[in-house]
Amino acid sequence: CKAIIDHLGQRINAKYFIVEDSYLSEETCSNVQYKQISRAVLITDQSILKADSDQQISILVVPPVESGTCAVRVTELCSSTMTWKDTYLVHLACSSSKTAREDLESVVKKLFTPYSETEVDQEECTKPRLLWALYFNMRDSSGISRSSYEGLPSNVYVCSGPDCALGSEHAVKQAETLFQEMFPNEEFCPPPPNPEDIIFDGDDKQPEAPGANNIIMAKVDSSEGSKNLESPEKQLQ
Repeated sequence: CKAIIDHLGQRINAKYFIVEDSYLSEETCSNVQYKQISRAVLITDQSILKADSDQQISILVVPPVESGTCAVRVTELCSSTMTWKDTYLVHLACSSSKTAREDLESVVKKLFTPYSETEVDQEECTKPRLLWALYFNMRDSSGISRSSYEGLPSNVYVCSGPDCALGSEHAVKQAETLFQEMFPNEEFCPPPPNPEDIIFDGDDKQPEAPGANNIIMAKVDSSEGSKNLESPEKQLQ
């Protein structure tokens, strides 16, 4: 691969190309066996964590309900980070065994109260109310080997999309692997130097005294003024 052409028709030449898996053609991915991630995005009116402050981020791992299923990771974001005041944004994710609704709805019912039920009896509502929910599945390309792609040019490297893990360890490790393949003699993310060892240009110059320029200008102005004051009669003549 020598170049790519963007949506504006501009040709971009490069030695290496890095592309996210979803941008590859169906023909290139025809032999890839993808796993799936079940996800849900919720909007609620209360936090699942009872605390004095309403501005916290909550992380919860729900153990598998049935054998053969995966644990569900729950991340709740407060209004200061993501949502409107007095509302919370909740993400649920796990490796798919069925559809996203089938994998996650049981956890949602345990942690939250459906909005339709709260309208009947709001006094007995102790769990956060579920105001809005979206379930969807997305493919997990984090464990795909380069050899699985059909007809991939040697200078084109593929990075995966998000996985169901909480941190970014896989993404960082993948970035390091790709970097070392392209630049084997370079160091990946070298540590920054000690601030005390940094030498800035012009450090050897003597700093000028503050206000020195102002003093010089003042002397010039005053001397010019004195010349004018010394010869008022000459000016009248």
